[in-house]
Amino acid sequence: MSAITELGDRYVEELAALHPNAATSLGIAGHEEELTDYSLEGFEERDRHTRDTLAELEALPLEANGDRILREVMREALTVDIELHETGDYLAGLNVLASPMQGLRSTFDLMPTDGEADWAIIARRLAKLPEALAGYRSTLEAGLEAGRAAPHRQVEACRKQCETWAGNGDGGFFAAFVGRAGDGLSEALRSDLGAAARAAGESYAAFGAFLRESYLPRATEQDAVGEERYARYARSYNRCELDLRETYRWGWDEIHRIGREMEAAAEQIAPGEGVEAAKVVLETDPDRSIDGVEPFRQWMQDLQEQTIADLNGTHFDIPEKLQRIEAMIAPPGGALAMYYTGPSEDFSRPGRTWYPTGGKTRFPLWGEVSIAYHEGVPGHHLERGNTRLLDLSRFQRLLGDCSGYVEGWALYAERLMGEIGYLEVPDYRMGLLASQALRSVRVIIDIGMHLELDIPEGQPFHPGERWTPELGDEFAKTRSHFPEDFIASEIDRYLGIPGQAISYKVGERAWLAAREAARQSLGEAFDLTTFHREALALGPMGLGLLARESARLGESA
Repeated sequence: MSAITELGDRYVEELAALHPNAATSLGIAGHEEELTDYSLEGFEERDRHTRDTLAELEALPLEANGDRILREVMREALTVDIELHETGDYLAGLNVLASPMQGLRSTFDLMPTDGEADWAIIARRLAKLPEALAGYRSTLEAGLEAGRAAPHRQVEACRKQCETWAGNGDGGFFAAFVGRAGDGLSEALRSDLGAAARAAGESYAAFGAFLRESYLPRATEQDAVGEERYARYARSYNRCELDLRETYRWGWDEIHRIGREMEAAAEQIAPGEGVEAAKVVLETDPDRSIDGVEPFRQWMQDLQEQTIADLNGTHFDIPEKLQRIEAMIAPPGGALAMYYTGPSEDFSRPGRTWYPTGGKTRFPLWGEVSIAYHEGVPGHHLERGNTRLLDLSRFQRLLGDCSGYVEGWALYAERLMGEIGYLEVPDYRMGLLASQALRSVRVIIDIGMHLELDIPEGQPFHPGERWTPELGDEFAKTRSHFPEDFIASEIDRYLGIPGQAISYKVGERAWLAAREAARQSLGEAFDLTTFHREALALGPMGLGLLARESARLGESA
């Protein structure tokens, strides 16, 4: 083991101890009874650990073949973490999707629940949740004292989430969660679980009250973060330098291209009537939908398993451990976008797709197939699971990724399934295009709203006007072809997590460029299956590094 590999592995173990929530998310065993310290002291301790590791990394020599890439991946990841900490934005880090408030709750979604021993661990961890949430509250209070406050929109959304998870006299999320334990536990453990669930629910109720009574009056009305901060966030999610205005213009080009393709697809569904009429058919035809949450979950499970069976041995070699995937219904209260959680290191916890129903019980299928490919195979499940199995350093496998790499691959995977013939049904072709349209809308309005850009003259949507959240909402509803409640949730997400929403299309663009570079380099020797295997074997990395390293694939051949 080289010194750099040893440092990376040591960093992973030390980070897991300092950040138990991340350990659970990454599937690192040994910290299941702890919760991350989100107090000021906790943030500072993790920052010191990162700085010390980066300093040590820079002093180490390159010893093994993989050290060059590993050092670049580590340097990128550690530097980004340090830069983000230096901003002090964690003092006002509340957002609707990915702040510590959500992380403390969602970590319980990933814990095993197979028997008395598992539930005993859950009881001990759950009992620590009130203290952990209080620690995060102290950080937010320190932020207020320093004049740092989250936007009103994000605080209000988080307050509503607290109410949902706390419940209204029914125990909320935590009572329902421990209620899944069944009757086979000892009375003492059942009592411990019940007490911990009540205390956890009460802590979220108290946190919601704090947001309503103390934080909201001091929250900022400013949603946009401005160009300097936005560029920093975009760099952190993509790990490359972006020309934001060129990316913004490209987003407009993409939305127009996709619009033309949607018109052609609509002609096959509702001839002569246009996209909106075709959508009505797709949404209202009972033969194109499934009724009932559980039948829909089972349909999703069956689709994932069938896709794995179809692609294995043809377009991909899918290891046996990745042939297990679980389709789940997401707990209420979160954002309405489907998401994926990866397997644990030992694969005792499988990869899972999570579908938030938003209270729906009827599910039109036209848009769900390409999303299933995005979250499952050949999207997140294939890439994330394959990464766990690579013969690379632990740091690369667990911490080397960024949103542009991961989400870019998943969006590329949707397009790939269309290219290899899995979206020939016009309904599902329309769903793929709607998915592409949404990601293009994200590029336009995420950059537009945060940089407060003007809408270009000549565009058919409010030309010359400056972007606002209200215009963003209107544009997304008319151009993305997704339901209004979903779009409302999306606008809150974009404004709360600047720079992340563009990483899907930016990342897909990078993957397509990497593929084309390999094709140009290899000529007739280019093989798509080989490209996928060799590119993924490089391991996760930033998009700038992906462009450089994927170009070497052709050179080595």
